[in-house]
Amino acid sequence: MINLIAQGHINVAILLLIVIIISLTFHEFGHAWTARHYGDNTAQQMGRLTLNPVAHIDPMGLLMVALVGFGFAKPVPTNPRNFNSQYASLWISAAGPGMNLILAFISINLYVLGASHQIEFLAGQGPLQFLGMMASINLILMLFNLLPIGPLDGHYIFPYFLSRDLAYKYVRWNAIYGSKVLLGFVFLSLLGLPVFSFLMNFSNSIAQYLVVF
Repeated sequence: MINLIAQGHINVAILLLIVIIISLTFHEFGHAWTARHYGDNTAQQMGRLTLNPVAHIDPMGLLMVALVGFGFAKPVPTNPRNFNSQYASLWISAAGPGMNLILAFISINLYVLGASHQIEFLAGQGPLQFLGMMASINLILMLFNLLPIGPLDGHYIFPYFLSRDLAYKYVRWNAIYGSKVLLGFVFLSLLGLPVFSFLMNFSNSIAQYLVVF
């Protein structure tokens, strides 16, 4: 984002920041809503069951997005003792990336409708740029958060697909090394190594399957 500003693309940088705020807000809301569905009102009691970005955006995380391209929102608090299903953690964790997938699906289809002039008010450069960013950013956010390392959503989901013994060993490994591995990948990416390039390539490859018009 800093590069965009340095190159004089201030409007694009502002638009990208708005897209990221919206995407992170819906992501965290998805966690909060699903947690309540599975019997845990912790997030609701702490004012997180809302689409107000103020409740979800972490200032430092947003600053990191602007400065280095990687950031975070406030984690949604949960209390597993309130869960009414053994699969609650799985679905609560999957709800954030799932919300990003929904946003990407809506955005990419509105983009197609606008680009083909079937919906005239979407056909302008501004709306198409916004929708294109929404689709791209949300697909990348979905895939990134599904990585089973560190504090990402994927580390809650992955154990459900392992045997009990392997799941136990994985949880222990991730608790010790997961965050370090993730930070290492981020650092390498900032140095210019394409360690996350597969996310961009994969998001581009699956985007075509989301188009229904």
